[in-house]
Amino acid sequence: MDIAVSPAPSSLDRRLVLLLAVACGASVANLYYAQPLLDVIAGDLGVSSGTAGLLVTSSQVGYAVGLVFLVPLGDLLDRRKMVSRLLLVCAAGLAVAAAAPSFAVLAAAIAVIGVMSVVAQVLVPLAGSLAADHERGKVVGNVMSGLLLGILLARTASGLIASVGGWRSVYVIGALLMVALSAVLHRALPDTPRVTTLPYGQLLRSVGALVRDEPVLRRRMVYGAVGMASFSVLWTAIAFLLSGDPYNYGEGTIGLFGLAGLVGAGAAQRAGRLHDRGHGHAATGAFLLAIAVSWVLIALGETSLAALIAGIVLLDLGIQGQHILNQSTVYALDAQARSRLTTAYMTSNFTFAAIGSAGASWAWTAGGWGAISALGGGLAVVGLLAWCLEHVQTRGARRDAAAAAAAAHAATAAPAHETIA
Repeated sequence: MDIAVSPAPSSLDRRLVLLLAVACGASVANLYYAQPLLDVIAGDLGVSSGTAGLLVTSSQVGYAVGLVFLVPLGDLLDRRKMVSRLLLVCAAGLAVAAAAPSFAVLAAAIAVIGVMSVVAQVLVPLAGSLAADHERGKVVGNVMSGLLLGILLARTASGLIASVGGWRSVYVIGALLMVALSAVLHRALPDTPRVTTLPYGQLLRSVGALVRDEPVLRRRMVYGAVGMASFSVLWTAIAFLLSGDPYNYGEGTIGLFGLAGLVGAGAAQRAGRLHDRGHGHAATGAFLLAIAVSWVLIALGETSLAALIAGIVLLDLGIQGQHILNQSTVYALDAQARSRLTTAYMTSNFTFAAIGSAGASWAWTAGGWGAISALGGGLAVVGLLAWCLEHVQTRGARRDAAAAAAAAHAATAAPAHETIA
C-alpha cells in the first residue's frame, strides 16, 4: 500500500539544489571516464579498439541492472542512507579499476561502477519530490544540468588527467571523490521517509504495471531510448575517429571535445521551464529534430572539424533537452512512484545506450565513420517519426473532443431554442 506524501515546501533551498546537481554530475561521470581513453587502454591491456569499446557497454549494462534492482528502493528506503552506501561501494569499484591487471578485471570493475552510479537516478527523483509543483520542471532541470555537466566534463577531465598521470589515475581520483561525496550527502540530505510499504518483489513488479498502464510513460521511454542510443553511438566511436587520420589527436585533446556539448546543460534548464509553461510536446519535437539534423553534420565530420564540432553541439542540445522534458513529464504522472517511474524510463534509456555502444563497435569495424553516422542518424529518425505519430494522434484526439463538446452543446441548446420559438 502507498503512504501519503507530505506537502513539498513552497521553494526548495538553492544550496541543496546545487549540492544535488554536483552529486549527480560527479556520480554519473564514472560511466564516461573511459570513453576518450579507449585507444590508450586498448594498447596498455593488449586488446583491439573494438574490444576496448565494450568497456562502454559494460558500464551501461551495469547501470541498467542498477536501475532495475536498486533505483526502485528509493520509494521503499531512506534515500539519505541509500545514497551514502551506494557511493562507498562505487568508490571500491573505482579503486579496483585503477589497479586492474587485465581487461577482464577492468570490465568487471566498470560494470560494478555502473551499477552503483545509479545513485544519480535516486537523487533526481528526490529533487522532484522535494520541489513544489510550480517549480518541479525548473528544479529537475537544474539538477539535470549538473548531471549533464558531469557527463560532458568527465571526458574532458579524464583525458587531461590521463595525459598527465596515466589512465589509472583517473579512477584513483574518482574513488576519492565518491568517498568525499558519501560523507557530505549523508550530512546534508534531509530525512526522506519511504513512500510505499510494498514488499521488494511487488515493488519491482509494479514497475511493469506502470509501463503497462501509462501510455505517456511508454512514449517518453521511446524518445529517451533512441536519444540515448544515438548519444552512445557517437561517444563510443569518436575516440577512434579522432585518434586516427586525418586528426591524430592524443587523449587529452580528444577529451576536450566533451566541452563542445556544454550547451546541452543550458538546454536542460530551458527545457524544464518549457515544461512548466505547458510547451513540452512542441519542444520535444524541436529537440528530436535537432538530433536528426546533427547527424548530417557529424557525418561530414569525418574530414571537417568544424562540421564535427557543430554536430556534437547540436546533438547534445537535442538529446539533453528532450531528456529533461521526458523526465519532467514522467514525474508528473504519480508522486508516490517517482523512483519506479525513473526505473522504467532510465532502464529503457540505458539498455538502448548499451545496444548503441555495442552497435557502434560493430559499425566502426564494419564500415568506419560512414557506418557510425548511418546508425546514429537512423536512430534519430526513429525518434522523430515516433513524435510525429504522437502529434497526429494528439491532434485527432483534440478534434474528436471538440466535436463531442460541440455536439453536446447543440443537444442542450436545441430544446431551449424550440421553447423560445
